Amino acid sequence: MSKIKITQVKSAIDRPERQKRTLEALGLKKMHATVEVEATPQVLGMVRKVSHLVTVAE
Repeated sequence: MSKIKITQVKSAIDRPERQKRTLEALGLKKMHATVEVEATPQVLGMVRKVSHLVTVAE
């Protein structure tokens, strides 16, 4: 399975608790933090929910 790089580009401040927990589940804790994860359907769904806060690279 392919890997994707996810970078947080916007703050989680003043966001709903669910979006904050989604960022933590993806492994993002700080601004401009980058994680490399497997591109599973579950991860892609989480990325879709917080797409306005992150950027994705293949």
